[in-house]
Amino acid sequence: MFFSILLLAHLQAAIIPILLGIKSFKKFKHICNNELIPFGFIFLGLASISEMIDHTQTSWIYVDRSSLFNWLFYSFLSLGLTCLSISVIKNKFIQKTNFCISLCSIISYFLFDKTIALLFQVIISILLIINWQRAFKDWLIILYPIFGIFFTTFFGTRLSLSGDQFWHVLIGPSGTISVLTFYLILKRSNKNFT
Repeated sequence: MFFSILLLAHLQAAIIPILLGIKSFKKFKHICNNELIPFGFIFLGLASISEMIDHTQTSWIYVDRSSLFNWLFYSFLSLGLTCLSISVIKNKFIQKTNFCISLCSIISYFLFDKTIALLFQVIISILLIINWQRAFKDWLIILYPIFGIFFTTFFGTRLSLSGDQFWHVLIGPSGTISVLTFYLILKRSNKNFT
């Protein structure tokens, strides 16, 4: 029973972003780089798929480790958040800077370790919040740091410290709330521009 719940928590974290990405194609034309939005969502879904594949190597027990699929998880997460972030930026220099930070996150995982990559992920998240708040001025953006950063980090830390897999089940849905928040902000902005 617990495995089914854990699997469902991971599946929804993969399927929902990919479906939102597909749904986003050729939409949100009022956003300067709207072609990046679907890729942002799809990359977030691919991150969850990579994590699921990594879990098959540990019998679905969370293990804080470095591996190819764990690297893919963080790489797709970085790319997804970066695509969403730069989708609202017109300045080419700032776009390239955001993308370079994403590449630093991806490369640093193997050159140094996961901790350094996570520091770049923090920068990516801060830039995403700043860029989206500037573009949309929507109070809903506060849900991203609450669910996508605070709760996922809290649940992940509890999982790492205790080993209690209950915390594992909560991480995916918390991240999905962030993804749904991004999509809702985009939908609300569409109404503001029409």
